[in-house]
Parts: sequence; structure tokens; C-alpha cells
Amino acid sequence: MSWLSKLKQGLSKTAALFSFGGAGLKNLDDVEEALLKADVGYGTTTEIMDAVRREKPKDEAAFRQVVRDVMIRKITPIAKPMMPDTTHKPAIILMIGVNGAGKTTTIGKLGSIYQARGLKVAFVAADTFRAGATEQLCRWGEKLNVPTYTAGAGADAAGLVFDAVQKSQKDGTDILFIDTAGRLQNRSDLMEELKKITRVIKKLDPEAPQETVLVLDATVGQNAISQVKTFREMAGVTGLIMTKLDGTAKGGILVALADQFKLPVYALGVGEKIDDLRPFTADEYVTSLLGDS
Repeated sequence: MSWLSKLKQGLSKTAALFSFGGAGLKNLDDVEEALLKADVGYGTTTEIMDAVRREKPKDEAAFRQVVRDVMIRKITPIAKPMMPDTTHKPAIILMIGVNGAGKTTTIGKLGSIYQARGLKVAFVAADTFRAGATEQLCRWGEKLNVPTYTAGAGADAAGLVFDAVQKSQKDGTDILFIDTAGRLQNRSDLMEELKKITRVIKKLDPEAPQETVLVLDATVGQNAISQVKTFREMAGVTGLIMTKLDGTAKGGILVALADQFKLPVYALGVGEKIDDLRPFTADEYVTSLLGDS
């Protein structure tokens, strides 16, 4: 199954909310309810409803076009590829997020993408709390034949990062991905460790990290908003990657995030395979969300 087919399949239940006839849309109240159920968010829902009332679409096609136009306008400015400046070596990409969001798998996929472009990649397994996370990243390192810096269970993550950055600077590494421990945004101790890692990086390179990417599990819905708020305050998030859009995600949360935070969305993930991560484009996403062909 292609990447786009997986995305459409994953969002098929949400797309069904925007259908007419049967148990589908019959009036403006249904439209508003469908948008909110899809996690589009109150602000964007209000804007879409205002547009529908203003345009007074005469049929289903015209209605869908109004909804599509508003969503595309919201999303297009944030659909940006991640392009770290590799003239600055290494470009350090700090990957953050809560447990289970898919950080480690996403790092492996990104490593494969940049390696295919001829860039020298390395990984840092800075999640020293979970042996499984280190093992998983090491497997990706072996698969791609790239260096993976590790430390023992419970070791100081910031110290590991410091050593890895120093070695990468000497080795001429183009991109260094740092996999951090999954953090619940209400765990202040783990958030402080993340700040410490950032401070250590800046001692070796004041301009780093070049990217701080928050990986979000699309199935958490509106909880993604509180995650972005907290991580942006703690770690200066530069962009987002959304995963698990092939599962039970409603998907509209990405529209809500675009409306509220204006942060770039670099890529979408639709599975575990190496080619299941792809740059985010507004048209593909909205087409899948609305069930358009």
C-alpha cells in the first residue's frame, strides 16, 4: 500500500464525517459538529462556519470547496521541508516528545532520507532511562551503517550528548540526531534534563541545536495542543512531525495546531516501515481528511 493510500485509510473515519446523506451532514449544526469531532479546533471551526454562511454553497461540491479553501489557507504556510544547514557541521537535530510518540523510529527514517542524499549521519541514544530505546536506535544504526553513540542505563544523558557532539565535530558528521527520553509535559524533572542537554550542546556550538523537533502522536487529539505549548516553552520547538496517522487519529488536530502555533510541520508518519515517513503537503493532507478523490 502506498504512503498516500495509508494516509487516506487512516483518516477514512474522519472523512466519513464530512459526507452528505444517510447519517452524514444535513445542516449547519451537523457541519459544526463534524469539524469539532475531527479535532479541527474551535478557532478554525468558527472560521469555516463563517465562510460557509458567507458563501452559501448551493451543493455538496461547493460546500466541500469552502471547507477545503479555509483548511488549505491555514495549512499551506506551515508545510515546510526540514532543511538543516549542513554547511555547519554537524547540524544538530534534537528530537523531543512524550513516550510512545515514535521519536526513535522517526529518527531512523529521517536518517535514511538524509543518508540517501549523500549526507553523513550519526545518532545519539540519549534516552538512557529505557534500554529498549537505546537498542531500537542501535538497530537503526546497524541497518543504515551509521554511528550510534550510547551510554549505560541511567547514565548522564547530557554527558553522552557532549561527547557525541565533540566526536561528530571531529568526524565531519553532517547531521547528528539526538534521541531524548520521552517526557510527559507535567514532569518538571525530565523537562529540566532536556534544558540541561540543550545547554551542553550550546557550550560546543552556540548556534545549536539547529532544529528542535517535537514528534506528536496524532491519536492523542486535543492533548497535542498542551504538548506543543509546554515543549515550546521548555525547549524552543522549531518544527513538528506527526506520526500514527494510519491508525485511529481523527487528523484534524493538525489544522488546529497550524491555526494556534504556526509552527512548521515537516513530515507525516503512517506506519513503521522505512518509507512510511514523507514530507507534509497541504493538498494531500486536506484531500485525505475530507475524503476527496
